[in-house]
Amino acid sequence: MSELWTAEEAQAATGGRLLNGESWSVTGVSIDTRSLEPGDLFVALKDVRDGHDFLAQAFVSGASAALISDARKIEGLGAALAVHDVLDGLRKLGEAARDRSSAKRVAVTGSVGKTSTKEALAICLAASGPTHRSVKSYNNHWGVPLTLSRMPRESQFAVFEIGMNHRGEILPLTQLVKPHAALVTTIAPAHVENLGSLETVADEKGDIYAGLEPGGSAIIPNEAPHAERLIAAAERNGANMVRFGRDAVCEARLLRFDMDATGSNAEAEILGRTIKYRVGVEGAHWALNSVAALAAADVVGADLEAAAHALEHLRAFDGRGVAQQVAAPFGAFMLVDDSYNANPASMAAAIATLAARQPGPGGRRIVAFGDMLELGPEERAYHAGLAQPLEQAGIDAVFAAGPRMAALMEALPASRRGGYAENSDALIPIIAGSLRSGDIVLVKGSNGSKMSRVVAALQRLNGDKNA
Repeated sequence: MSELWTAEEAQAATGGRLLNGESWSVTGVSIDTRSLEPGDLFVALKDVRDGHDFLAQAFVSGASAALISDARKIEGLGAALAVHDVLDGLRKLGEAARDRSSAKRVAVTGSVGKTSTKEALAICLAASGPTHRSVKSYNNHWGVPLTLSRMPRESQFAVFEIGMNHRGEILPLTQLVKPHAALVTTIAPAHVENLGSLETVADEKGDIYAGLEPGGSAIIPNEAPHAERLIAAAERNGANMVRFGRDAVCEARLLRFDMDATGSNAEAEILGRTIKYRVGVEGAHWALNSVAALAAADVVGADLEAAAHALEHLRAFDGRGVAQQVAAPFGAFMLVDDSYNANPASMAAAIATLAARQPGPGGRRIVAFGDMLELGPEERAYHAGLAQPLEQAGIDAVFAAGPRMAALMEALPASRRGGYAENSDALIPIIAGSLRSGDIVLVKGSNGSKMSRVVAALQRLNGDKNA
């Protein structure tokens, strides 16, 4: 791997003090000894736990140096860069990585689909040059500066996911990234419990445009709720506006989107150019997310044709729509793991995608839903409201776990109620005992509802003759 930081560069960036050596260099940056690679700089963050307690393990795992604030903890261990505050030191390291790089930066946020869109955009940009991106969902107060600090010098493009739970969290992160393009996927009632209203959610998401470099582009979901607030935010910040959607006024316009068993064929007009492409992963949500990704790639100078072609290689990833065949004792069924997160908009998209899938002979379309969290005082109405898209999609059986999902079960006709339990663990035997050969079962819920346990239990049916 190429050199990422020398001791001299890291000291100049952070204003820190070098301890136990001044000639080291690192090839990566890590905050977790469990994933640390030899040659990394270990950043001893004080968050849920104090990273200084893991310094010894970091050096055993091959760290070349550590970023610390407590010099007493490094004695006898290895080289270090001591700063007053480790998180602030990480931010400064990120700023220096940004300022030394010529990479075109794109920031992505939204109530639904920001991680998936970030991944799609990274694939699009990589077709035109070396591309750096956030890993997993590293989108918070430490995830964004960590991603910046890891950006290789030779990067031509970089994609940063920016998230929030409360008002005021996006602004400092976008000001840190200083993107050349900023994309909001959509506005939906996620985190409305903390922010109070959907309007406030839109205002918070719109803050991403405040960090744009002069002349930067705001990629705006034209048909999202309260899109006018996003447009106003873009105008306040002097951004070049690129609206995406289906409407004729959109600069990035979806013309056609046809789903099949393995993906979708699409046609879109991107800033005056009509382009046909294939998305290599199933999902109704890719209709507009793919258009947004292509628009962002275009405005930062990537090759649009190459970006569109790259979408054919897109694949689902853990917890976000990965489908697998499970060879259970009673016969094979398809398991769709979408258990990482959920809100009303992503639920509707997942239901539409399930409707487009074809069960095997004698099989059914089934959902196993866990509670959607942080929806505020209208949470029961949001849960009950899922009954309509389930009915429209012709879903055969609904299984649900959690007190909020009880509202959905009450709203469903008896013919669609597969089974209910108070929590995900209690739902496992109910749904496992109800499946049959040819079924397709979609498992989805907010991360806190622990529907990943249902996924794991159903995966264990694979070849289990004692189930």
